[in-house]
Amino acid sequence: MMGIINEVMKAYLAQRLKRIEQYMRRPEESQERWLRKLLDAARDTEFGRRHGFRNIRNAEQYARQVPVQDYDDIREAIQRMMHGQSDVLWPGEVNWYSKSSGTTSDRSKFIPVPYGNLFRSHIAGSWDSVALLYHNKPDMEIFRRKNLVLVGSYNSLPAYSNTRFGDVSAILTQHMPYIGRLFYTPDFETNLLPNFDEKIARVARITAQRDDIVMFAGVPTWLIVLFRMILEETGKQNMLEVWPNLQAYMHGGVGFGPYRQIFRDFIPSDTFAYQEIYNASEGYFGAQCDLLQNDMLLLADNGVFYEFIPVEEWNKDFPRTVTMADVEVGKNYAIVISSNNGLWRYQPGDTIMFTRKYPHCFQITGRTKHYINAFGEEVMVGDTDKALAEVCMATNSVVAEYTAAPVYFGGDHARGGHEWLVEFDKAPSDMETFNQLLDEALQRINSDYEAKRYKEMALKRLQIRPVPRGTFHRWMRARGKFGSQNKVPRLANHRQFIEEIMQFAEE
Repeated sequence: MMGIINEVMKAYLAQRLKRIEQYMRRPEESQERWLRKLLDAARDTEFGRRHGFRNIRNAEQYARQVPVQDYDDIREAIQRMMHGQSDVLWPGEVNWYSKSSGTTSDRSKFIPVPYGNLFRSHIAGSWDSVALLYHNKPDMEIFRRKNLVLVGSYNSLPAYSNTRFGDVSAILTQHMPYIGRLFYTPDFETNLLPNFDEKIARVARITAQRDDIVMFAGVPTWLIVLFRMILEETGKQNMLEVWPNLQAYMHGGVGFGPYRQIFRDFIPSDTFAYQEIYNASEGYFGAQCDLLQNDMLLLADNGVFYEFIPVEEWNKDFPRTVTMADVEVGKNYAIVISSNNGLWRYQPGDTIMFTRKYPHCFQITGRTKHYINAFGEEVMVGDTDKALAEVCMATNSVVAEYTAAPVYFGGDHARGGHEWLVEFDKAPSDMETFNQLLDEALQRINSDYEAKRYKEMALKRLQIRPVPRGTFHRWMRARGKFGSQNKVPRLANHRQFIEEIMQFAEE
């Protein structure tokens, strides 16, 4: 029976792929249609009336009438929405809110998730990702066996019980289509537990007894914790001995390069598939369409109108934006979205670089507030992830977590530099060689960093400081960010994070 269901779902996904292929060839048509639909839907909201949505005819006029915004610009409006006010940013009353993990801020963000956004962006993006995965790997059995997704939790707002908020993964799990529920493990009660320590322990006990798990998804950091618990409980050497039918992992949220070797050790298979996805609190924006290429397809027909801010415009009050038709390959952009959740010309904070056009595929390069540019080096997370992955492969070492920050001029520092805190899962045999290779790799990847390193006139060589295993987890727990959707901030243009983590390492 399950085999028949899988074949029926393959036929459905093949039909869905045809729609994806249409906007791969002509994304501008989908984007123009969505801009019109979004403006028409919200024209009588408080925001729509204020900005004259009824009179906007095209993207150029839209950009003139509506300013680029960040969360602080709409915080007050969202607070009113969460307390039951209707027709503010989006029509009607919105009862679900995705709580951002907030890697760069201690203040959480609450993103509206109306039902149209839930089904036409988040769940639609999930279906598109599965369609692309089956296209690349026709032997997939997602709808024949079981699938594990390590998710967060959600709560009701005490002041207004109709409002519920939590990790986007938990909201998706709560609203999972019936067909997905048939092939999901563990039970919903376990996976939505608010206490993460209790949750992960129960997930480990339950799934350690199954041999039919075929696919899993979640943030790499916490899956590593889960796998170690399962292997300790079962006494097995790797996850294929526990789950012999494993076929694929959908990953996102952080750069996967530093984790690749760890997962290779957990799952020693040449046929196991890794598919990167881009599902943020604000929407489902991308999925890897070719497993042989290291980029993702921008999902152009899923409830979002996209704009992009070139790097030279990032710090301007009124930045110039371009649409999908005018982006350039190989250039960094800050992404701007207008979406069916009431976010209008909103900056989620992520930066991307297009790798090709038609189809429009891209890589996430970092965050607009998650970089090091203390000396004009413009180092992004994509640079450091790539450099670290190269050096780990060359030295047969494995990094579990890392963060980096600038060392500023002054005091004992005649020149600036970068300091890295690195938690190794498998340390290199020669730390000095690893340090030198990492600096050289970063210079090859980032020409601005290379220029500042020339003859050490502006920057001295980066310095690695290893920390004991578990340091980053203890720090995240102390920050109240211990859970399935929370991520370690990789880079910062300040030393707050790195100083805090060093204190935990010393303890």
